[in-house]
Amino acid sequence: MKKTFSFVLSAILSLSLVLAGCGNDSQNSSASNSSGGDQAGGKTYEFKLTHITQNSHVWHNTAEKFNEELQARSNGRMKVEIFPAGQLGAEQDMVQQLETGLVQFGIITNGYVSTRSESFNAWFMPFLFENLEQAAQARDSEPAKKILDELSSQGILGFDFVFAGNRHILMKETSVTKPDDLKGKKIRILGSPAVQDFWTAVGAGPTPMPLPEVYTSLQSGVIDGIEIDLDALNTQKYYEIAKNLTIANLMTFPGVFVMSKSAYDELSPEDQQIVAESIKAAVEWGNQEAISRETKNLEELKNKGVTITELTNKESFNAIRDEMYAKYSSNPLIKEFIEAHKK
Repeated sequence: MKKTFSFVLSAILSLSLVLAGCGNDSQNSSASNSSGGDQAGGKTYEFKLTHITQNSHVWHNTAEKFNEELQARSNGRMKVEIFPAGQLGAEQDMVQQLETGLVQFGIITNGYVSTRSESFNAWFMPFLFENLEQAAQARDSEPAKKILDELSSQGILGFDFVFAGNRHILMKETSVTKPDDLKGKKIRILGSPAVQDFWTAVGAGPTPMPLPEVYTSLQSGVIDGIEIDLDALNTQKYYEIAKNLTIANLMTFPGVFVMSKSAYDELSPEDQQIVAESIKAAVEWGNQEAISRETKNLEELKNKGVTITELTNKESFNAIRDEMYAKYSSNPLIKEFIEAHKK
């Protein structure tokens, strides 16, 4: 009888150990693509990051810098596979994948994010920043941080803003000195409510369209001009079709560096800190790179025969600017952002 009891007890203990082992395996298999292994005393992760730009764009370079920082700070336990140029779908699809944790990181355009959270339109308020450096500094302001916090209710965490450049005006026929120069002109714009409202108030025909269609649309006369940052203007070779560039600093165009909330919540506090510090370092680098490229791109465009004019008569846009500020100040966060940064 004693032998029987000992045998049963031994079997129960063995089964308990097996079940405990299975439970640990389950915990080690996380939604954030953990490999389940341990390296240098911590869990290993293979994350995914998605964005819409090409490999030459500063946002992609920032994503690569993030991967470098993450691997260095985690002693190789964490790394990121980057999916550029919309490989994982349109931005709507990207955000859905972030919400569910299928993808862990993204750089999502402020234009798309502003369609989900109105406060992000703050960055599209006209003539708020005289240059890209001012815009990059504004991301550390309290209103900017509050705007990022708005995303947490949507299953994603907003960590920072990374910039591509301020927006200027490229026209086929003429430079721009006042709003009347744009009346009746078809202008390709970003797909954002605030941007649409601005160009409608100017009297132009705002025309949202995908980036790949812009070159042929300029060539065929479907559009008369575009509002564009210098990096995209140069890399997409729009200067071959339109030669009149007005440096206007109309507004700025950030990307939002985000992370899946469910993936973040699965990390230890120590690993959460590594992620946050790696993003901050990468974004700091990326924004300095974008500022540097503004000068380089302008010089390259001059050398390629583009006629460059600076918009000196910004006062002629004051009524439109004030109309935009008044309309969007109904949102408390946008109002706070405008008041913190307007000159």
